[in-house]
Amino acid sequence: MLRLALALILAPLAAGAATCRDTVFEGMGYTVCEVAAGEDLRLFRSGPDGAYGSFRAVNQALEAEGKSLGFAMNAGMYHRDLSPVGLYIEDGSEQAPLVTRDGPGNFGMLPNGVFCWDGSFRIIESRAFKADRPACRYATQSGPMLVIGGKLHPRFLADSDSRYIRNGVGVSRDGSRAVFAISNGRVNFHDFARFFRDAMRLDDALYFDGNISRLYAPELGRHDGGFPMGPIVGTVVPKG
Repeated sequence: MLRLALALILAPLAAGAATCRDTVFEGMGYTVCEVAAGEDLRLFRSGPDGAYGSFRAVNQALEAEGKSLGFAMNAGMYHRDLSPVGLYIEDGSEQAPLVTRDGPGNFGMLPNGVFCWDGSFRIIESRAFKADRPACRYATQSGPMLVIGGKLHPRFLADSDSRYIRNGVGVSRDGSRAVFAISNGRVNFHDFARFFRDAMRLDDALYFDGNISRLYAPELGRHDGGFPMGPIVGTVVPKG
């Protein structure tokens, strides 16, 4: 059974399209969606009528292009008005600035980081990002970092009882893949980070959020609802 679970985790995904699948690591279920560089991955925050707040609203906006979401999830922490807490760049336009100070809550648990893409994917620690800022067509800042150069965040505790449904993203070393994951049960930071490092074999991963974590994966029949959310990340595909 363990050998089968590992085989499912490590099996390559079909090239050319974001593919989502359910898997198991150390007894916990996760849903993983993998995106290859060159796919139409975007961030979504607001339209003419204000913040989107839901996958359904994004899909409605994409109808004008004859397109729809292939998959999507919430993409970082946000304020009460659904605006992003840290750096947010959408289609080359910076809409919220980088935040590098420490502070309360998960976002301020340094080191935090930026998920950035412009042809290839990168996750960069926030202060390193400030010191040598790369070009990003899209970027979202969140925190804490889960995995940093193959090491877990130094403040994570294996026996922590802070457990939530959590979601985040990891990237391959060559920047060709972004791997999005959401736990299907309550996990602590240490367990969630180990999923990216030890199961998905990724050296860098960034936490998006917990408790309100949500996923849109129509191929799995999944469309999580709930309270309005802030920034959303997702692939755009022709409307079927």
